[in-house]
Amino acid sequence: MMTYKGYRAKVELDHDAGVFHGRVTNTRDVIFFEGASVEESNGEFRFSIDDYLVMCAERGEEPSRG
Repeated sequence: MMTYKGYRAKVELDHDAGVFHGRVTNTRDVIFFEGASVEESNGEFRFSIDDYLVMCAERGEEPSRG
């Protein structure tokens, strides 16, 4: 389980593809990310959250947390 800015993500390894797939679990919105390593997955998770928060601010919407 990864956490960043109050968001949590579950990460699983896809052995066949050789990548980690992640999904943010405590939001009603859909946020996925992936990476070839643990470090890359963590960076992509953080990037996805930061991007999501910017998008919400630009739209004037409150970010979802569930």
